[in-house]
Amino acid sequence: MFTGLVERIGTISGFESISAGKRLVLRCKPWDLPLVAGESISVNGCCLTVVSHALDGEELVLSFDVIPESLSMTTLGEATLADAVNIERALRADGLLGGHQVQGHIDAIEDVIEVSEEGDKETRVRCSMRNVDKDTVVPKGSITIDGVSLTIAAVDSDTFEVALVPTTLRETTLGSTKVGDQVNIETDIIARTVVRVVRNMSK
Repeated sequence: MFTGLVERIGTISGFESISAGKRLVLRCKPWDLPLVAGESISVNGCCLTVVSHALDGEELVLSFDVIPESLSMTTLGEATLADAVNIERALRADGLLGGHQVQGHIDAIEDVIEVSEEGDKETRVRCSMRNVDKDTVVPKGSITIDGVSLTIAAVDSDTFEVALVPTTLRETTLGSTKVGDQVNIETDIIARTVVRVVRNMSK
């Protein structure tokens, strides 16, 4: 379980084919609390398992095996060397849930169709809803874009919009988001559960 509060921006330094899919190698600033092999880490919102980790000077080098299912369901399938990614370690039981409950299970890939600045206070990003379950995307509800916990500012029949404050723009890869980019979307697990229960009750 994650919170959607990004802790690091990492850089892809290796991406090679292996029998299980692809081996992804990232470099980022290390944490004070040591990592362990087998730990779960969110990479652009996708929950991955740490295969190995080591310090290289002042950088931490992390390796993950990304299976074909994850490659086909997330933007990691099209990732390339030097791409920046949002990184978050799993939430400790005694940690603060500052964002919302994020599983790290991507629902769909959507397109960024508009980026607009609202003065110097926020930036609005509008995304398509071609692949997500539209009933789970509600105004003022929660959604995760590339691993970032966000509040849905507006919804219409085909798109949804979020507002990004300066801190989010500065501390995550969403600060460089542009029209045409593809992003990983995870809808709120509570909303998904309610929608499924209601649909089953109405059958």
